[in-house]
Amino acid sequence: MTFNRSVIALFGTLVVLGAATLGVSHDAPAAPATRNPVAVTGEPVLLELFTSQGCSSCPPADRLAETLATDPNLVVIARPVTYWDRLGWKDTLAREDNTALQQNYARRGLAGRNGVYTPQLVVNGQFGAVGSNARSIADGVARFGQAGGAAIRVARDRTGYAIDLSGSTPGKAELVLLAVTRRVTVGIGSGENGGRRIGYTNVLRAETKIGEWAGGQARLALDAGQLKVPGADRYALVLRQPGGGTVLAARWVA
Repeated sequence: MTFNRSVIALFGTLVVLGAATLGVSHDAPAAPATRNPVAVTGEPVLLELFTSQGCSSCPPADRLAETLATDPNLVVIARPVTYWDRLGWKDTLAREDNTALQQNYARRGLAGRNGVYTPQLVVNGQFGAVGSNARSIADGVARFGQAGGAAIRVARDRTGYAIDLSGSTPGKAELVLLAVTRRVTVGIGSGENGGRRIGYTNVLRAETKIGEWAGGQARLALDAGQLKVPGADRYALVLRQPGGGTVLAARWVA
C-alpha cells in the first residue's frame, strides 16, 4: 500500500474511542468524521462492523461506517449482534448469524484487537479493530486489504450476472451473496441509546451461498431473481473460507 502517510495525516480530526467488551459498555464523546480516512488501491476490501442498538459506544462507529461506505472499493457491511438485547432493548436489525460469525472470528483469532465486543470492525476476516478507531482501521486495511489472493469480476448478461473468480486459496472457499439495505434509521425506545434515532449503513438482511471454489479460474451464474431479497436494495459478493475464515475477495454487485 502507498497511502499510509496520507491516511495518517487525516486522523488529527478524528477521536479514537474505547470499545465495549462483551458485558461492559463505555460511553465516550466523539467528533464525527467529515472525510473518508481510508483509501484503497487494488481489489475491494470487506469491512464488517459488529454493532448494536443497545451499545452506547456504537453510534460513533456507525457514523464512521457511513463515511467509509462512500468509497466503492470498501465493501462496508453492518452486522448488528444480539447479545446486548439483555440490557432491555431488543435490536430490531440484529441477526444470530452475525453474533455467530463474530464469535467464530474470535475463536480463530484476529490480528489487531481480537475478541467479542462492540463496536468491532473486521477487515477481510483477518484484522479486528474498535469500530470507531479510524487509525486502527486504516492500519488493518494497509496490512490485510490486499492479502486475500483472489479476485471477483462481475458482468451483466441476459439472465443476471456472470461471476468470474480467479486467484488461489489455501483451502476450500465459498462464494456468498450478501443482501443489504443501504440506509436504516431506527428510533430506539429504551436501553443505553434510549430516545435516540441512529442511522445504520448497508445493514445485512440475508446471505446466501452461491457456490464453492478451489482456486484458479471459475465462472458462476447469479440469476437476477436472487437480487430480490425483501427489504434489500444493494448486494455484494464475498469469497471466503467457511465458518468465519479468511476473506479472499469481495465486490459490490448492485
